[in-house]
Amino acid sequence: MPEARQPCPPFTHETARQKVQAAEDAWNTRDPQRVALAYTPDSAWRNRDTFVNGREEIVAFLTRKWEREQEYALRKDLWAFHEDRIAVRFQYEWHDTGGQWWRSHGNELWEFDEHGLMRRREASINDIAISEADRRIHGPRTEGRGRHGVDLPLR
Repeated sequence: MPEARQPCPPFTHETARQKVQAAEDAWNTRDPQRVALAYTPDSAWRNRDTFVNGREEIVAFLTRKWEREQEYALRKDLWAFHEDRIAVRFQYEWHDTGGQWWRSHGNELWEFDEHGLMRRREASINDIAISEADRRIHGPRTEGRGRHGVDLPLR
């Protein structure tokens, strides 16, 4: 029997929200091996201008990403869902090796198999240089930090 990653489609508002939070939590670990387990073995991605296929390429991609994007901290919000698909808005902050801070804004489209594994991910992302004083995302959500259900500001 194939591995399963709960919740599985078809999604309700609550299970779609749970799926988005699980993704945020996993990506905030910055552990490529852990993150890759949420995707089908043959998962297909478009991330900006990069195309990735399968878990091995996902691990390699994320390893390079988090070497470059230091102190990465992410917030995801559910935008919409239907049956086996979820649309997400997100923002994350990070700094490069020169110390410049960035806020990356984006949208993702996700498609899942019947076992709750993501088989397709399309991400469109834009980066904006910010000062360290302008940061608003400081690590993973914890009690009292990064409330759920609050829209991400556009700027």
